[in-house]
Amino acid sequence: MAKRDYYEILGVAKNANDDEIKKAYRKLAIKYHPDKNPDDKAAEEKFKEAAEAYEVLSNAEKRQQYDRFGHAGLGGAAGGGFGGGMNMDDIFSQFGDIFGSAFGGGSFSSGFGGSRGRRVNRGTNLRIAVKLNLHDIAHGVEKKIKVNKHVACKTCNGSGAKNGQYETCAHCKGSGTITRIQQTILGAMQTQTTCGYCHGEGRTVKDKCNTCHGDGIVREEEVIAIKIPAGVADGMQLSMSGKGNAAPRGGINGDLLIVIQEEEHPQLKREGSHLIYSLSVSFPDAALGTSVEIPTVEAKAKIKIDAGTQSGKVLRLKGKGLPDVNSYGRGDLLVEISVYTPTHLSAEEKKALEDMRESKNFAPNPNKKEKGFFDRMKEYFD
Repeated sequence: MAKRDYYEILGVAKNANDDEIKKAYRKLAIKYHPDKNPDDKAAEEKFKEAAEAYEVLSNAEKRQQYDRFGHAGLGGAAGGGFGGGMNMDDIFSQFGDIFGSAFGGGSFSSGFGGSRGRRVNRGTNLRIAVKLNLHDIAHGVEKKIKVNKHVACKTCNGSGAKNGQYETCAHCKGSGTITRIQQTILGAMQTQTTCGYCHGEGRTVKDKCNTCHGDGIVREEEVIAIKIPAGVADGMQLSMSGKGNAAPRGGINGDLLIVIQEEEHPQLKREGSHLIYSLSVSFPDAALGTSVEIPTVEAKAKIKIDAGTQSGKVLRLKGKGLPDVNSYGRGDLLVEISVYTPTHLSAEEKKALEDMRESKNFAPNPNKKEKGFFDRMKEYFD
């Protein structure tokens, strides 16, 4: 089933600001929260759907990717923002960050019950560059790359603890936060801060894993398959959710950010989804007409040069350009013709041209109604 538009899910316009997005998500999250809709699978799905939409639209980089490429721009993750394994606990953590001030100063448990105030670790993002040629861009491509990154320790399954044993943090009693009450002239003021002993996790490692020394992560090389959609351009950035660095002692993986680097084609120049090829023809071929082969992204193509072709004429090969990344069709291959003037002539060639100089057929006779080269090119790119 096709995924719904994230803006439609939250009920906001595409130019909505961060506050409007947060407000819309807050409203839906309260409406469909599992504690308010027990055993209601439909409400739970809507809760997850809203959280997924918010996770993408509240992140500037992911939102930019989504606006440019849609769901395809979020990489191989089928669930967009939750391709890295984000579960209900992750969503509750996200929910708590947004609603903390309204429900007890940072602890989500104050609002709907249950202990969900502990901090969830998140791994850092990775950024890599991928080089593509025009053929890759025309068809889309899957690239397998090796990435050196943090992954969950296999010895302790990412927990950081030997035999998986933890202890409840003695300082925050497992809440992940430290509450302080301070007397002021306005009365008692309560503040909550992240526990500095367990770093907001609410628990500490009893015996550290010998492999990762309690971090829960080790550095390894991983081969990642990246599916790049057709029509991307130099400088564009794609995102694969959950394919970045693993988080210390469990949590949410960071994202893998893929920056596109387009390799220059030796003969074709790109302008958006159009391609331009500069073709030089000899004066006899321009005057008499001929057929020539030109390069395209796929293979060579044969085109006809009509007799009397003027320098600056542009021929269009419809659909021989590049696909639009947003699926708005395909560009054209524009062939810009220039008539080559030789710089060195033999005595016989000079005599032949001297004889033709006096012919009326060789006198310039431009058609004033014809559009110039730049006007014709402008029509294609406007």
